[in-house]
Amino acid sequence: MNSISHPSTNSIVHTEQIDVKKLWDDALVTIELSITPANFKTWFRDTHIVSLEDGTITLGVPSVFVRDWLSDKFQSMILKVLRDLTPHVRSIEYAVVQRSDKRKETSRPLTVNAALPLEEYYINKSDNLNPRYAFSTFVVGPFNALAHAAAKTVSEKPGISYNPLFIYGKTGHGKTHLIQAVGNHLKRSGKKVFYVTSERFTVDYFNSLQSGTANSFKDKYRQYDTLIMDDVQFLANKEKTQEELFHLFNALHDNNKQIVFSSDIHPALLSGLEERLQSRFAQGMIVDIPAPDMESRGAILRAKAAQNGITLIDEVIDHLAYTIEGNIRELEGALNTIMCQSQLLGRSLTLDEVKVIIKNSTRPRKTLAVSDVVEKIARYYEIDPASIYEKTRRKEIVKPRQLIMYILREDFQVSYPAIGQKLGGRDHTTVIHSCEKIKHDLKGDNDLEEEITQIRLLLK
Repeated sequence: MNSISHPSTNSIVHTEQIDVKKLWDDALVTIELSITPANFKTWFRDTHIVSLEDGTITLGVPSVFVRDWLSDKFQSMILKVLRDLTPHVRSIEYAVVQRSDKRKETSRPLTVNAALPLEEYYINKSDNLNPRYAFSTFVVGPFNALAHAAAKTVSEKPGISYNPLFIYGKTGHGKTHLIQAVGNHLKRSGKKVFYVTSERFTVDYFNSLQSGTANSFKDKYRQYDTLIMDDVQFLANKEKTQEELFHLFNALHDNNKQIVFSSDIHPALLSGLEERLQSRFAQGMIVDIPAPDMESRGAILRAKAAQNGITLIDEVIDHLAYTIEGNIRELEGALNTIMCQSQLLGRSLTLDEVKVIIKNSTRPRKTLAVSDVVEKIARYYEIDPASIYEKTRRKEIVKPRQLIMYILREDFQVSYPAIGQKLGGRDHTTVIHSCEKIKHDLKGDNDLEEEITQIRLLLK
């Protein structure tokens, strides 16, 4: 059977057909998007696949230190990425290789086999769940409390409350952790659970069509008590796959089986997705995981540090939480860098040393008072800034107010409740609606896009 080529899919079906250079290049693209630039440059530069034999990849690395760090800190991620690209990867060997001549050193390669009973790395291929993703290791803060509560409810009353559960948010905010925590909880209670990415679902479906096993494919996915599908935004414009998912959804939902989805944006804003699917996503509960607030970032850092057996002084925690406003992966990346440097020096780092280390690996912090944002945008539209805080629904006021909410959310990561409170005590659902409306309008309004560009220049 020949491998299937399908738009927007990077599937590789047969081991003998795999181009290992392309495989690693594709893997690096995904890895680079998942971690900080500093971590990517530090640990993945000068790496390459030496060979792929009998399901074992030999990954060439430039030093023993890099070898040990990759196997210890990035093992599960590397395996997941490679397995998403080809199902034939069972284990990874690390070999120290001189990149110039690609000759292995005499030292014995370090082998980490996915089948070994290492709880931290083991992913059960029967359900694709990572046991590390549990509610007990999920740090709850104001930014994700609603999503966490919804997930807990689903795990306790599957198929009854919030079916489907749809969680959305930007990459690195904890969506995958939370939806897999649901799966692991239900698995322990005896439910038959399956976790799959939308890309993997697409590949499996088209492979079944080509091999004439479409009925087996349908039977496989209909057998589960709970289906968890990650990153459904990648189903965009895949009409046949969407149709199959539509019928699968109906079959599971009609039998009170729990369905959980995740995406990077609200399902109503998913372009290239059939309306009938969007309407089914909206049948249950849709909940957002925004960027973590400063307090939550500090709590996450303390939890991650404790999990890795290190202690950070409060001043270091506070500085990291204040400086790094991006996603949780950026926090983890900074923490990994600090751990590495601490290991090299054989001691804990001072605050000044931490400041130097992360200075070049973090994005510049945007600082601007809400009142300043209101005033600048109000002046741009030639309206009284005080009118933004009023309850008026006048058209000339509504649009600037919605843009202010959008800018505060997208550019400054202010939480929905905080935005509502600052702008006249409005409910957070009003803020969500305003932000989503601006996102939707931006798709077909070039004038609005230009206005936002000019506003952002004013706010610099």
